[in-house]
Amino acid sequence: RPAGVPGLTAVQAALEGLGDKPPGFRGSRSWIGCVEASLCLDHFGGPQGRLCHVPRGAGLQGELERLYSHFAGGGGPVMVGGDADARSKALLGVCLGPGTEAYVLVLDPHFWGTPKNPSELQAAGWVGWKEVGTAFDSNSFYNLCLTTCNSQKQQHALD
Repeated sequence: RPAGVPGLTAVQAALEGLGDKPPGFRGSRSWIGCVEASLCLDHFGGPQGRLCHVPRGAGLQGELERLYSHFAGGGGPVMVGGDADARSKALLGVCLGPGTEAYVLVLDPHFWGTPKNPSELQAAGWVGWKEVGTAFDSNSFYNLCLTTCNSQKQQHALD
């Protein structure tokens, strides 16, 4: 783990201390999602996490302009969590094609280690472009945590 990155115990303790989780959460195997990640980013002084709730996966089509603007403006990775869709993912980019065609660059956050090259990650399925209609479960809700540099904090407070 890189220096300065809090471990799981520190994250769980922070969520208890913030009142987001009950006493005894520390040491548990309970889920930590996008909302909790946003709280921890703020608590530990990392990049800011702006939350966006999408009631159904089919609604992500309506969020593509927001995501495109986020990345075009220098925003960082977008953490994604859902209820029926339990596949953790992070978005690294958006490609808007002609008509309604759209793709998202999806990273599986479970990868760890040092890849030899980007092609290795892509070949193993750790990262790749996915069509929006197939990357998300249309019946699942999603929480998106759009990470921004601290210098962008004021701009997003006005949105």
